[in-house]
Amino acid sequence: MKFAPILLAGLAAACAPPASQAQNPQPAATAKAPAGLQLDFPVACQIGATCEVQNYVDRDPGPGVQDYRCGSNTYEAHGGVDIRVPDMAAQAAGVEVLAAAPGRVARLRDGVPDISVTVRGKAALQGQDCGNGIVIDHGNAWETQYCHLAQGSLKVKVGDQVAAGTPIARIGLSGNTEYPHLHLTVRKDGAMVDPSAPEGACDPARNGPGLWSPPAAQAMAYKSGAVLNTGFAGAPVGMAAIEAGGVAGPTSASALVAYVRAINLHGGDVQELTLKGPGGEELVSSTQPALDRAKAQYFMMAGKKAQANGWPPGRYVATYTVRRGGKVVISRTFETTL
Repeated sequence: MKFAPILLAGLAAACAPPASQAQNPQPAATAKAPAGLQLDFPVACQIGATCEVQNYVDRDPGPGVQDYRCGSNTYEAHGGVDIRVPDMAAQAAGVEVLAAAPGRVARLRDGVPDISVTVRGKAALQGQDCGNGIVIDHGNAWETQYCHLAQGSLKVKVGDQVAAGTPIARIGLSGNTEYPHLHLTVRKDGAMVDPSAPEGACDPARNGPGLWSPPAAQAMAYKSGAVLNTGFAGAPVGMAAIEAGGVAGPTSASALVAYVRAINLHGGDVQELTLKGPGGEELVSSTQPALDRAKAQYFMMAGKKAQANGWPPGRYVATYTVRRGGKVVISRTFETTL
């Protein structure tokens, strides 16, 4: 028996903050990397489990946007790579930022509070859009810049020599950002370089490592959409609660709500969220209309009110799918036990 859904809310939010101090509004340079220069993955997290790549460099020199694969995983004039953690609870627990390559700490800034720009306001930044940041000089006029670091978390000082993989700070919410992430910019002779494709134009078939080491390139394999958060709640939830983290789970006497937040979806994508009970029976299914345009992030939930006699004990399984052109391109199953 199908139950009528009571919680079908879909909430779209384009989380594309304006270009920061480290995000130069210029097309990616086509400089060739010197022999031996490689960038390791700069965050102590696991793509697909505890972090995701939210944005790449914008390769389009005009008002449009193109990442290095000619996709839309970027925004206008974005000059770096954004590695995002799932929520503020993860940020508060501490996620280390790592030096991407050996070098010398050339410049840094600390003391910028970890407050979303939506709360603090752009005017209060006073040009400190990068927030707390570190610049490492790698020689041969190459440097990397690390932005939005947590206030008071910097572990290095100017002049320090660091090896690749050295913890230098933690991910924060400082500067011009709405969510906790690391923004990494690579420069050669002062010009921004796309580390995923330092030479040539965007290419939909590109799969080379660029400046990344083989393990980093493998970890950051290109995704045209990904799931950032999933979970269950005992009441309807909103984007703010998901971003904060630590959502209270359901009980046998509460409502039963499954939720999911996905990033970098495409126009035309069709999302479905289905919840099944312990016996495999479908409790509720929600299908969102095809997206009218690309979405930096999209949140939806589906669920049912509390039952008079409580929920039967057992496993409750939710399945989220995204169909693009009729084909499933994203699928995630998650569960809870009552």
